[in-house]
Amino acid sequence: MKHGFASFVKIAMLLSIWLLWWWAFNAPLSNVTNLVIIVGGGLLVFPIVWLGRLILDRQPTPGRAVWITGFVHYALGIVGVAIIRAAITYQDWPGWRLPIPAEIGLVLAILTGAAFLLTVVNLALKGLGAPFAIALSRKLAVDWLYAWTRNPMVLAFLAFLLSLGIWFQSALFVVWVIVVFAPALLFFVRVYEERELEIRFGASYLEYRSRTPFLFPRKPRG
Repeated sequence: MKHGFASFVKIAMLLSIWLLWWWAFNAPLSNVTNLVIIVGGGLLVFPIVWLGRLILDRQPTPGRAVWITGFVHYALGIVGVAIIRAAITYQDWPGWRLPIPAEIGLVLAILTGAAFLLTVVNLALKGLGAPFAIALSRKLAVDWLYAWTRNPMVLAFLAFLLSLGIWFQSALFVVWVIVVFAPALLFFVRVYEERELEIRFGASYLEYRSRTPFLFPRKPRG
């Protein structure tokens, strides 16, 4: 009964986030509202993560970490709204146009998008999980791409967003990724996700963390 209720809550929250993203994709909003969502959505990550970490550390048990992480992930769904609005309204942003052919950005977006999908497959096969609390990993993924860096999915996604900015030839989109979105995402990983993984996987995660770089890849030792 308890498991069934938990599954119902999870499905309801996922549907709520998807509906929110659908609204973000279709809603006609003013430039001021777009700016608030695009910038504010990224900045909102910091208090959500900080609060989630405080709650997590009050009773750091694996079972509780799973529940709290689910709610933190869903609360961060607002960031998806910011990404969507930034991607579909970039032409409305005044500012310097990147002097890079759009074709280069398109090729980079395809390559980095494929890399991101590979990290998802890697996590599914080696960690038995999926991104965004769809299914938290049941095993610690340490092989393939995760042997080169602890966060290949984060690295690939940031590279994908930067590639989109080049494709759009929008300097302000690139600046938004670097100044607002990337710090927010890395703050989440450093402050919350690493602590949550330590609680759930213990010494095995600490050993993995000690030998694998945080973000930029390095050839696996041994």
